[in-house]
Amino acid sequence: MKRRLFIALAILVASTVTALLVAAMIWPVINEVETGMSAEYPEIQPQYYTTDPQRVFEETRASVESLDAWTLVSQDAAQYRLKAQRETQVFGFIDDVSIRVEPVTEFVTRIHVKSASQIGKGDFGQNARNIKELFAALDARLGAVKLNPDTLRSDTAPADTPADDEKKGAEGDAQK
Repeated sequence: MKRRLFIALAILVASTVTALLVAAMIWPVINEVETGMSAEYPEIQPQYYTTDPQRVFEETRASVESLDAWTLVSQDAAQYRLKAQRETQVFGFIDDVSIRVEPVTEFVTRIHVKSASQIGKGDFGQNARNIKELFAALDARLGAVKLNPDTLRSDTAPADTPADDEKKGAEGDAQK
């Protein structure tokens, strides 16, 4: 009887260690993710919205307050900054989330987010999930005014615009 119990316990420990090793290979061993700054998560970039910063700030605050396991810790409406915490379900680990709402132009606002674990060297991807969860909640509120930042780049023009067609026509006439 003791031998079976010992074998079962050994299998359980071995399975747990194996699962942790596999998880460590899947996710990078970091405990902080920041929009536009984390090489391990290049897809996590600041989000842009075509509305004023005050509205984006208010909707971001409302998004944080609506999310399960999230707590709004502080807010600075004058600087458009929020601090929140997110508690993981299983072990109750706390992640600190800093949010900056920044005006880019009169009609474009950017949101920059940083999520960092309070303890540990690796987060098993939780901080990246925190940022994605916040952006999903915010997109549900502001999706109609979301902006693709690639459209802000002035150095990329459409291939053929009406002005290009006129230039081509004028060049063709000059060559005749």
